[in-house]
Amino acid sequence: MNRRPSPSRHCLFAAAAALTLLTACEPMAITMFGVGAATSVAHTLNGIAYRTFTLPAANVKSGVMGAMTRMNFKILSARRSGTTETIVATAKDRDITIELESLSAMSTRMRSVVKEGMFYDSATAMEIILQTEKVLGNS
Repeated sequence: MNRRPSPSRHCLFAAAAALTLLTACEPMAITMFGVGAATSVAHTLNGIAYRTFTLPAANVKSGVMGAMTRMNFKILSARRSGTTETIVATAKDRDITIELESLSAMSTRMRSVVKEGMFYDSATAMEIILQTEKVLGNS
């Protein structure tokens, strides 16, 4: 006599498999939330880091220049277009672009992009913002 497993066994197995897979996501989600909340730095999935400072753009630019010096990155250019300042730098085989957008007299949005060839380097992009915060005194 050939005995077929009951449908409830299939459901039980599927539920156990799903729970096993979901438990792997929780530590990662908690870690990502903690990192984002602790640093006040947002970044997109494509490796671009953002931070808004409650400071005038000139102060944030000074902080960026200090961070670049601290990190020993070579600044290639800095140019203004309207309310946005773009700073271009290089480090080893990475191309760095920092955009400072003046949102008001007392707030500036910083966008940090670091590319290594075709790929984005989100760790370095975030570190530039963190070092800028340190230079500015964690503003």
